Amino acid sequence: MPWYKKLHWQIIIGLVLGLVYGVVAASAGWGQFTSDWVAPFGTIFLNLLQLIAVPLILASLIVGVASLGDLEQLSRIGGKTLGIYILTTTIALVIGLVLVNTLQPGRTVPQEMRTQLEQKYQGDIEQNMEVAEQAEGRGPLQPLVDIVPSNFFESASDNGNMLQVVFVALFLGVVLLLLPGEKSEPLLAVFDSLFEAIIKAVEIIMLTAPVGVFGLLADAITSIAAESPADLASLLGALGFYCLTVVIGLAIMVFVVYPIFMRLFTSISIADYFRAIAPAQLVAFSTSSSGGTLPVTMEVSEKNLGVSEQVSSFVLPLGATVNMDGTALYQAVSAVFIAQVLGISLAFTQQLNIVLIAVLASIGTAAVPSAGIVMLVVILESIGVPSAGLALILGVDRPLDMLRTTNNVTGDTMVASVVAATENQLNFPTNGVSVATTDVQGGVREETAR
Repeated sequence: MPWYKKLHWQIIIGLVLGLVYGVVAASAGWGQFTSDWVAPFGTIFLNLLQLIAVPLILASLIVGVASLGDLEQLSRIGGKTLGIYILTTTIALVIGLVLVNTLQPGRTVPQEMRTQLEQKYQGDIEQNMEVAEQAEGRGPLQPLVDIVPSNFFESASDNGNMLQVVFVALFLGVVLLLLPGEKSEPLLAVFDSLFEAIIKAVEIIMLTAPVGVFGLLADAITSIAAESPADLASLLGALGFYCLTVVIGLAIMVFVVYPIFMRLFTSISIADYFRAIAPAQLVAFSTSSSGGTLPVTMEVSEKNLGVSEQVSSFVLPLGATVNMDGTALYQAVSAVFIAQVLGISLAFTQQLNIVLIAVLASIGTAAVPSAGIVMLVVILESIGVPSAGLALILGVDRPLDMLRTTNNVTGDTMVASVVAATENQLNFPTNGVSVATTDVQGGVREETAR
């Protein structure tokens, strides 16, 4: 099959064309036209992915937990998964703090740009501060209370309540695990059939991915540029060092930390690993949503990396909810950057506080675009930095959100591969054996040789 008919290349073409169109549209003042006639295709694509996110998490986790066989295996795999997620999140935070303290990007923003940004984003700041104040006013055990829903159907109606869906799925999976086989098999068959139907739906939805990512990126560029590329250029010019610091941190995680884990625990070469997960990374970049990308993440992990369905159906839905390495790194850099701009020195204990809060916050951060902004307000307040400083970074949050989501999804695939390898459930071909890829044309997977 020609290269241009392969899905990941089509997505790349869609991204590039969306970027070019966005710049041209911003220059020509086509913002309204883009919003009316181009952006809806991206919204439809994202909605389709989010549409199946809840049933996918529900079905995959229930089947995954129930298929483990016993509670000992569940606790072993669950312990490995959570342990690696917490470890990589802590590593991301440390990398972010080291970079921001070393490079000190906050010293480069001029006073006039600081004042201009604070005035421009005052409304957004107040809205985020209200949400953060509600979060801060809760009791110490309220996050635990929030995980347990009183009405599952209400939780399932909002992708922001994904942690509650995860709890229900894990709970029901454990219940089915404890039931006799003849009692649990009928219900398990229903969820297993639902899971297979959703995977088929993913294949169909991914046929629209090139058009969808074109619409998403075109809309993102015109929104950021605000009818004029000069607006984006001036923001990036003033905040370029901050953006570069975040990008360097994310690059270290994606191209250094995760490959180290892959080399230590799996036999998959780094080149094969990145080639296998490219479709998920591209969708994550264009959608800025770990939850929305989950169907694709599961598809590439099982078909391209060879992660068993048993492991992927447990590790990946959990990762889309609790593993936010990129978001945690961004929060660490952003908090210290804002303090630097405002001339506030942060003691070691305050920066340690950032690590502790960000690790806990990453577990409860919704897998939707820009959810990390609200948690950043909580972090700023906890270290005594005015939340008004959030205005300094809001203008460039969207492109950084796209990158940190890509980091999050990459981390999910790494953890799934490592856990599968330690459980002898990773079957990536190493001798040129053909494997199924996510290159889908007309609903048929193409077989390609590695």
